[in-house]
This record gives sequence, structure tokens and C-alpha cells, in this order.
Amino acid sequence: MRTGNLTLVFAYLRLSNEEAHSGESSSIANQRQIIQDHCRRHGLTLVREFVDDGYSGGNFNRPAFQEMLRQLADGKANMVITKDLSRLGRDMREASYYAEQFFPERGIRYMTIADNFDTAHENVMAPFQFAMNEVYLRDGSRKVKDVLRSKRENGQYCACPPYGYRKDPADKNRLIPDEQTGPIVRRIFERAAAGDSSRKIALDLNADGVIPPLKYRVLFRDDFSPEGAARASDLWNYTTVKRILKNPVYLGHTLLGKSRKVSVKSKKKIAVPQSDWAVTHDTHPPLVEQPLFEQAQRNLGHGQRLRHADGDIRKSIFAGLVFCARCGHALCSCGTVYKGEREKYWYLSCTHQRGDIANRCAGVRIKYADLLEIIRRDLNELLALNDEQAEVLARAAAEKEQGASGAAAQQARLQQAQARLLTIDKIVTKLYTDNAEGKLDDDRLARMVQALEQESASHKAVIDALIQQAPAAEDVASRFRRFFDLAKQCSRIDVLDRETLLTFVERIEVGPKQFENGLRKATHRNTPYRQDIRICYRFIGALDEDVQPTLQKPCNF
Repeated sequence: MRTGNLTLVFAYLRLSNEEAHSGESSSIANQRQIIQDHCRRHGLTLVREFVDDGYSGGNFNRPAFQEMLRQLADGKANMVITKDLSRLGRDMREASYYAEQFFPERGIRYMTIADNFDTAHENVMAPFQFAMNEVYLRDGSRKVKDVLRSKRENGQYCACPPYGYRKDPADKNRLIPDEQTGPIVRRIFERAAAGDSSRKIALDLNADGVIPPLKYRVLFRDDFSPEGAARASDLWNYTTVKRILKNPVYLGHTLLGKSRKVSVKSKKKIAVPQSDWAVTHDTHPPLVEQPLFEQAQRNLGHGQRLRHADGDIRKSIFAGLVFCARCGHALCSCGTVYKGEREKYWYLSCTHQRGDIANRCAGVRIKYADLLEIIRRDLNELLALNDEQAEVLARAAAEKEQGASGAAAQQARLQQAQARLLTIDKIVTKLYTDNAEGKLDDDRLARMVQALEQESASHKAVIDALIQQAPAAEDVASRFRRFFDLAKQCSRIDVLDRETLLTFVERIEVGPKQFENGLRKATHRNTPYRQDIRICYRFIGALDEDVQPTLQKPCNF
């Protein structure tokens, strides 16, 4: 969008929370003044400013930045200016993409003032500038983690205060009871200790108009974006109540570090093993005493236990063990009662086939009695093997494993992939050096580095797969022997129960019904079908497909 020599400029300003504490040099006001002065001196028309205040440079999914891209796509400006490259972003790959490919390909000039980057000229030092900005990002992340680790080890509370507490005004790393919400927490524990279920407690809190935790934070404590505030519910639910009842923070203990980010560039978090949690006792005033806390824990799920004790309720022994082979979701117990018959109309059905679920499963189900008999029969066939037959089966599995992925061949592939990764690293370093010396142009550098990164990712995937592959053949035979040592404790199973099932089976997968003559569903009560069952046993996993059980019978509605 040009009129004569008119240049229309978008100014982009960014400041992360960490950088805000480092002084005024990178402040939003400082960035704004520098860009305005530059536009005034060079006769540039500053059309609009886009500001992301409090956003990390490691992620380009920032609201103002994305809005700027949409405005540029509409042709509202033909130039973008930032104070320096780090304001655009600190992720080396994405910052380089936007600065050296995205903007130039769309006829948009991009320049920085402090470090003299300009797409209208050659930028010989650009690769090193992008790299140093990422080093700053990683180093800053490391420093933050070190500070948080030190605080956790010293019992300082460096997270959002839980419901019932607030930060001590005299010491932001210490919790003190919240006068408004502390009594609510106490009430929850007292009602749970008295035998009320989590659901009943939630209903009573809603009836009394008590504001739930997230809504309380939105209204009275924390600053939320409009999108975040909109997600806050006005009602309590039993999950929130259970989360409070299980939290030892109300005993006066600090428990942190239960999750961590996948990487410095990702917001996704993964669970940390409980053994690695940072737990410090007696760091702040408790809201409940130990006896009250323990009584509440004993009553958690009490109603569910009473329900399971009811003799009129079907009790499946397959809970958590049976899954749909088509979509991977669990099969749940379901059925009806007709003329007093309960067992005849008892099924296990896929939980992922409701009409309101996107990409729902077409429907996998099996009669409970049929699956019970199949597992019992298959287990008895294994238990009936004598020592010699069990040893033959173990050796056959070991030989198959050796033939599928020999240890020597696996090690050779692993070493080859690792060696190629080292070579790729050296090549990339040499390419950047050649680029800096003017021997290699930027476009060719970008294409070559992209190709090498794709190859590197492929080799890394191969390495991960090889490392996670099944163990050596000797270990396979050893696991088979462990299973049959366990089987010696049981000669024959007449009635399959939960304890026996858990002893021998880890997972069961049920396939869909397959009808004859190309039929997609049963046409009448006696339509024959077959249904594959895959049983994964402890230590030995699933046996060969030719020995896996298959259900073949007329269809019963």
C-alpha cells in the first residue's frame, strides 16, 4: 500500500514479565519513543502500534502480534519496525522465519533500530543475532528455574495461593489464611468428615451462594483476561470439592513441583513423579487439624463404596482393563433387566459412541458373560501347559524376537543414526560460518538448514524407537518363564474373579463385530458374526494372532 514514496509503518512493541524487572532499557515506553523518533527523522508514517506487554519471546502466539499479521494481510502497512530483533521474538527458528522469509515474501520491509537489521540490505550477522537471542531465552529460563528450585527447597510458596489462603503482605513467599475463604475450607472438611459426599457439599455451597474458587480469583484477587474470566463458573462442582479435600496444603505443608514444562518453548506441562515433588512441612498456619483431615480422607468415595456393596448392582471385574480395539477408549458396564434376567442382558460397551462426541466410535460391545468365558478358557489353556510345553513357547517367542530385531543389527542402526546426527551438527555449524563469510547466501542457507533439520528429526525418531524397542531375546524368554512361574500358583480357574484377572492380565482389546456376506450390521437375531479379542498378559504381552481367541456366534440383541 504505497502512495508515491509514502511508507506506512506498523510498530511492534513487546516486553516479557521477566524483562520488566530488569530496568527501563526495554520498557514499552522506551521502545515507543525510539521508534517514534526514528519515524520522525526519516519521514516515515507511523500508522499503528501493536503492544504485547507481559508476553515471552519464546512463543509467537501473542494477541497483538497475530492481530498485526492480520492487518498486514489486508495491506494496511508496508513496513514493520521493532526496537531490536529480540522484540520480534527470541525463538531462533521462528524469528528468522518471520524476519527473513515471511515479511520479504509479502513485500513488507522489516527493520530494527538498535541492531541495524533491515530486509532492504544484506544482514550478514543475522544468524548469530537470532542465535544469541535464543541463548538469552534459554539462560533466562534456567535462572528462573534455579530461583524457583531454591525457594521450594526452603519451603517458600512460589505459586498461586490455593483457595482459603492469600499471600502474606509482609512476605510474598508465605501463605496466611484468607479471612473470607478460610472458613469455607474448614466447612468443607467438617462436612466431609461428618459423612457428606463431595457432590452434596458442592450442592449445599451453591445453595448458600458461596463463590467458587476460580470465580473468587476473578472477582477479588487476580487479574484475568476477558477470555480467562469468561471460563470461570458460578457454581461449585464435586471435582473442586474433592481437590480441596485431597490437598495437604491445608495442614500447613507446602507441596510444589508436581508438574513441569516440556521445554522452554512450550507451554504444555507434564506430571512429575511423586518422589520428585518438593514437600516442606509446617510452613504456614493450617486451616484444619490432622485428625479432621484424615477423617475426611476416609470418607472420600464412601458413597461409591456403599453403592458397590449393593447386591442389586452389577459389578464388572473388567474395570480399567477392557478397551475398544477401534478407538482405544474403555468399555464400560451397561445393560438392562428383562423378566428378572440380569446376566443375559449385561454388556461391555465402548464409552466413545455418544451422539454428542466428535469422531465418535461406530460402536463396539460384547456380552459380559461371553468375554468372561473367553478369558477364563484362554487362561486355562495356558495354565494347563506343563514345564516342557511352557519352555517351548518361551524359546519360540525368543527366536521370533531375535529374528524380528537382532541385538547386533539394532545396535548397528542405533550407532549409525547417532553418528549421522553428529555429522549434521557439524554441517550446520559450517553452513552458518560460510554464510557469515559471504560464501553462502541466506536463501540457500535457509533451505539447506531446513532439509538438515528434517533429516535430524527423522534420525532422532529412529533413535527413540530403537531405545524403546522390546528387550533382547534372552529377556523375552525370561519374562515368559516369570509368567509360568506365576501360573504354577493356580492349576485351573472355574470362576474368574477380579483378583485372578489382575494377577495374569494387563489389558484386553475387543474388536468390532464382523458379519458375513459383507453385512455392516445384524439383520436378525441369529445373524452370525465373529469378534476378535486381544489379551495382553503380564510379562509376556499378547500372544501370536493365530492363538488369540475369537468370538464366533449368532448375534443376540
